[in-house]
Amino acid sequence: MSQPLDINDDLTVPAALLSWSAVRASGPGGQNVNKVASKVELRLDFAAWPELAEDAKARLRDIARGRLDAEGRLLIVSQLTRDQQRNLEDAREKLRALLLRALERPALRRPTRPTRASKARRLDEKRRTGEKKQVRRGGYAE
Repeated sequence: MSQPLDINDDLTVPAALLSWSAVRASGPGGQNVNKVASKVELRLDFAAWPELAEDAKARLRDIARGRLDAEGRLLIVSQLTRDQQRNLEDAREKLRALLLRALERPALRRPTRPTRASKARRLDEKRRTGEKKQVRRGGYAE
């Protein structure tokens, strides 16, 4: 059974929504890799988490689109070390960082219009580029 995960002062993931399993890791490790299940898969059922705001759930879905399993749960994998407990802590920290990112509300973009000077600079640059290409073509620039 997992323990609750503190995200910030206001938010804690209940232990009931977290589940983890250990599987055999891939990669180097010698004989150890064939015997020990040190890779950790941590899952969070964030859809069933009532304290998490709907807009934060939507941002989390966007951020972690590739990490969602077939049931829609968030899957975090860690095989950083050869120690199962350290991999679990690493996975919990990755989950915490992901949730903190999802909790940040993006700043609203206020549409602006280009200034007259910036339009003039752009057109002047386009004219100069066109003249340069005209010269390269063997034509003449006026």
